[in-house]
Amino acid sequence: MFEAIAERLNQAFRALAGKARLTEANIADAVKEVRRAFLEADVSYKIAKDFTERVKQEAIGQEVIKSVTPTQLFIKIVYDELVKLLGERQEPLRFASPPPTLYLIVGLNGAGKTTFCAKLARYLKSQGKAPFLVAADVYRPAAAEQLAILAEKGEIPYYAASEATDVIELVKQGVITAKAQAREVIIIDTAGRQTPDSELMEELRRLAEIFKPTEVLLVLDAMTGQDAVTTAQAFCSVVPVTGFVLSKMDGDARGGAALSLRAATGLPIKFIGTGEKLEDIALFHPDRIASRILGMGDIVSLVERAQAQYNAEKAQKLQEKLQKNKFDLEDMLEQLRTIRKMGNLRELLSMIPGFAQMKEIDIDEKTFKHIEAIILSMTPEERRNPAIINGSRRRRIAAGSGTSIQQVNQLLREFEQMKKLLKSINKLQSQGRDPRQAHPLFRRK
Repeated sequence: MFEAIAERLNQAFRALAGKARLTEANIADAVKEVRRAFLEADVSYKIAKDFTERVKQEAIGQEVIKSVTPTQLFIKIVYDELVKLLGERQEPLRFASPPPTLYLIVGLNGAGKTTFCAKLARYLKSQGKAPFLVAADVYRPAAAEQLAILAEKGEIPYYAASEATDVIELVKQGVITAKAQAREVIIIDTAGRQTPDSELMEELRRLAEIFKPTEVLLVLDAMTGQDAVTTAQAFCSVVPVTGFVLSKMDGDARGGAALSLRAATGLPIKFIGTGEKLEDIALFHPDRIASRILGMGDIVSLVERAQAQYNAEKAQKLQEKLQKNKFDLEDMLEQLRTIRKMGNLRELLSMIPGFAQMKEIDIDEKTFKHIEAIILSMTPEERRNPAIINGSRRRRIAAGSGTSIQQVNQLLREFEQMKKLLKSINKLQSQGRDPRQAHPLFRRK
């Protein structure tokens, strides 16, 4: 996610490396590279030009303090402007009072609309809500069956009528069924088209007019770049869209859609899809996305995902061990098993500051199996106290796990690095500070 634009922006920042201060000349050079990065990410020329003009005006005349380099100051200016461009704050879903809340999910065929409906239902269920799905696409073959399969997988109640032809009547029956079951949130999966034609728009307009949904969420394919913005403008001109969902953010998305939608429409991005599984959905946080674009990672989201996999008792035990600096290889194994449940590995690692620039790392899911085998080949004493693992023990562990001594050595080195990182994060959290404040740009004055 955002790897290409992150790399291009870093080239712009490197142009300022070694400079003693910011001048109009070196700012102009850096801004030119930023604009080029935006255009290559498929951001419209006008949005790219307006953005870089704001960056330029903000940078000119800035005084560089001793604790911050010109490069860091310029990055901070770009970060602040990126957050503004992306929407400044996360926009939560709205809920009706009294319930039920009704969400109308719209979009073109192939954007991932039906999958998002199931993902949203699962997300709401995890938040303590009682969701209900309605399959209202009567045109696409097997659309109702697809939603039914996803609903059953997520253990979400649903309404589908595969032989129905009247969309309005189908949705009415779905809403009646949901109310009879006292469901709090009704999610309607509507039909799509290859293009936003007049027939589709009229049907969606009537649905919105009759059922008055609390939210109308438009699902857009993030990989389509500026086409996503064009599609969004077409829908917004007819249907009362309240927010966007960017699907396929785990694919080869250049970032143009995410960077352009708010500026082009004034409406927020509310969710992003990060994979194919039902749990692969995330709230859109402008500040966190800006951090990831700039290669600063997203520790907050990473911690939130980890917390979602832990119960309170396990989290408390781990916290106590971290505070006493007693994190061991058994804890590492449990953490790695938890990470495997958290989603796509490359996306998770991209949340770690600096990882976006580490192009030489080859991410192989088999690495997890090797690590697990190595740790399980150790005695309980060795897992709790890795310092006792000498040469002969390393040979035995390598033989028992079917790996090499070099792999065992690498794991032990990585364990020590992980232990130091967790200790630093724990120290910041114990002080009530944002983990990002370890970076000089985010330190409190």
